[in-house]
Amino acid sequence: MKTIGLLGGMSWESTVTYYKAINQRVRERKGGLHSAQCLMFSFDFAPIEKLQRDGNWKEAGRLLGNAANQLKAAGAEGIVLCTNTMHVVSEDIENASQLPFLHIVDPTAKRIVEAGFKTVGLLGTRFTMEKEFYISRLAAKYGLSVIVPDEEGRTIVHDIIYKELCNGIIREASRDAYHKVIADLAKNGAECLILGCTEIGLLINEKDCQLPVFDTTTIHAIAAADWAME
Repeated sequence: MKTIGLLGGMSWESTVTYYKAINQRVRERKGGLHSAQCLMFSFDFAPIEKLQRDGNWKEAGRLLGNAANQLKAAGAEGIVLCTNTMHVVSEDIENASQLPFLHIVDPTAKRIVEAGFKTVGLLGTRFTMEKEFYISRLAAKYGLSVIVPDEEGRTIVHDIIYKELCNGIIREASRDAYHKVIADLAKNGAECLILGCTEIGLLINEKDCQLPVFDTTTIHAIAAADWAME
């Protein structure tokens, strides 16, 4: 089994989900007392969040690249970045570590294509919903059309992520607000929904959603475990 290098802590609330899902997948496939071989670098999220707000992606890329190198030195054989937003600096991480990098969009998009959907609604941080790094990969590499919420919807989704979910706060009012945003995406033609922030799955899931849901956290974690067991 290969050793997975996890870049986590952004936020740690969702990194917990990664660790659990990866190990559950290994146990599911290998049985017995098997679990994943993994190393983790868990960031203090507050300085990273400030770099996001300041638009200082160069420094953020440098920090994550350095962390990936530390994982490599410790024995990691591939890198899994446990956050959607920071994939904006994925090339910096790949270039710094020279290790296989499991991009979060790829296993998610493959599942969507296999399910036969062509138009997706995307929820995430403002950076993920507005910058090209995520939407362009879905479109150029997988031929998917992407719909994002309007300005008001993007603000609601973003603020709930940072003010509540990253702090472990789950509110019914916020769940209702998300469902209103999702309803608008469906009206605008979304056939399914990408939970494009690793914290959103803490608030909503497919059971209570009007659209088929693709949770990037779980999908990415399963893909990482499968890669390690290849």
